[in-house]
Amino acid sequence: VFILLNERIIGAITLADRVRKESREAVSILKKMGVEVAMLTGDAQGVADWVAKELGITTYFAEVLPKDKAAKVKSLQQGGRRVGFVGDGVNDAPALTQADVGIAIGAGTDVAIESAGIILMKNDPRDVVKIIGLSKATYGKMVQNLIWATGYNVIAIPLAAGAAALFGYNLFLPPAVAALFMSGSTVIVAANAQLLRRLKL
Repeated sequence: VFILLNERIIGAITLADRVRKESREAVSILKKMGVEVAMLTGDAQGVADWVAKELGITTYFAEVLPKDKAAKVKSLQQGGRRVGFVGDGVNDAPALTQADVGIAIGAGTDVAIESAGIILMKNDPRDVVKIIGLSKATYGKMVQNLIWATGYNVIAIPLAAGAAALFGYNLFLPPAVAALFMSGSTVIVAANAQLLRRLKL
């Protein structure tokens, strides 16, 4: 931006976006987790080149028109890759919908929020890392609870029905005790799920 006085340049101001510290941390952690990070922007190629170099991003698209964002996401999905897209504007809505996981910034537009599956309450890209950590922990709890519930159904119910007698074993679980185990398994599953509250993200 040039400053003129009587049509004579007396000064110049250079303006540029700064890469946020939070963005550096988020990209660095995601890469350590084995997540490929790509950047999709409508900014000029030169700006995109600089930001990508600063963040260590090798896959990026510059000068992308709003109507082409969803197509770029679709191209990233080729080969069976699952894509999570983070956006906050009206122009991001189609891409948020196209992505396997749409993540909207809570401070963004209503259209973006409505199009996303996950909404970040803060404008902090490091929360994407927390989302992945919470998702993995939740999935782990689901597997644990499934194993427990399956173990009950596979062992306790047949014993209560007298299945052991078919193999010559005098092993029988009274139905009342089996029912008690069933109630106990429900409590254990619920308590195990509550342990997620202790998770440090």
